[in-house]
Amino acid sequence: MTPAARVQASIDILNEILAGAPVEKALTGWARRSRFAGSKDRAAIRDHVFDALRCKRSFAARGGAETGRGLMIGAMRSSGQDLAQYFSGARYAPTSVTDAEKDRGFQTEAEALDIPDWLWPEFKASLKDEANAAAIALQGRAPVHLRVNRSRADPVEIIQCLSDEGIVVQPHPACDTALEVTAGARKISQCNPYLEGLIELQDAASQAVTAALDLQPGMRVLDYCAGGGGKALALAARAEGVQVFAHDINPGRMADLPARAKRARAEISLLTSDQVSGQAPFDIVLVDAPCSGSGSWRRSPAGKWALTPKRLLELTRIQAMILESVAPLTADAGTIAYATCSMLSVENDAIVDSFLQEHSDWRSGFRKTWLVSHGADGFYSAHLTRTWIRSNNLKEFSPLIY
Repeated sequence: MTPAARVQASIDILNEILAGAPVEKALTGWARRSRFAGSKDRAAIRDHVFDALRCKRSFAARGGAETGRGLMIGAMRSSGQDLAQYFSGARYAPTSVTDAEKDRGFQTEAEALDIPDWLWPEFKASLKDEANAAAIALQGRAPVHLRVNRSRADPVEIIQCLSDEGIVVQPHPACDTALEVTAGARKISQCNPYLEGLIELQDAASQAVTAALDLQPGMRVLDYCAGGGGKALALAARAEGVQVFAHDINPGRMADLPARAKRARAEISLLTSDQVSGQAPFDIVLVDAPCSGSGSWRRSPAGKWALTPKRLLELTRIQAMILESVAPLTADAGTIAYATCSMLSVENDAIVDSFLQEHSDWRSGFRKTWLVSHGADGFYSAHLTRTWIRSNNLKEFSPLIY
């Protein structure tokens, strides 16, 4: 495919997404209908689509319309491309740009920075001096990070092994197990260290959340909102003699975890909601709570535009209920590690502070926010520790539905 044909394909896919189609479904559907497209074509089109979704507001302003065509015109203008080279009207290329498709400029700061207007005040209040830098970072592509399985491999050796396979990496300062890929990222899934379970794809800040936990031999640790199980795997690899459990309200999200654990040679016990209370108490309960995902919008940009004030309020209520739900599962002097992939205070410090105000028997220790402007996904974590020994039996556990 020519570069112009790739732009036209991106326009068609973006129109489907703007009409309500899920991003991956639109991309997969186009690929199935377009068997002529090679792997490089599909990769280039995917990059176009995701770049346009990350910068939907600013590209629409620069392209004159919030349509697939408008977004791609805005993308070309924003990157200083020659529009006539792509919008020529030649075979398989988009038609020429008209006088009506003008760059109308930005009407608000939020539009220029690709943040919803309603969210911009909360975004600025949460990130303060880092707000603009974080918004700009969210307009770009996320870095690719790897986690070294320290139970089986040394980062220095892994760096050399990956180099031998054409993958260039460097240590990331967020965590001692984190490597940032600077070249050869598309080779990772087929390289030997990955196939042998010596590395996993995982954001550096996500790794840092688990690295901040004081894991000791003999501990029982529950990854309560496990999802795909990345943090459970990181926990299992970080300390010997720690018994790791994984739970998710939707067990289907953990479907790949047994295979991943086998590849990593990690022992992780999967628990259904009915089984959790029977295995309690746990020394550490890690809660990576459902959230806005504002720290990972580079990877899932559609989430930025789908978030509404109503949904954000619903999420904060869910987060508060989850903390209430897991407190009885935590051992005497045990720790809840509350985490989100959000940078919004309303989902982070506000939730923790509210919990502490209502529970005088808990105290807060470690708290940290990782920002996208610092080279990783945005994450937050706070450690809450029970300060007294319960004389009563374990309270009945009621699984949440969210």
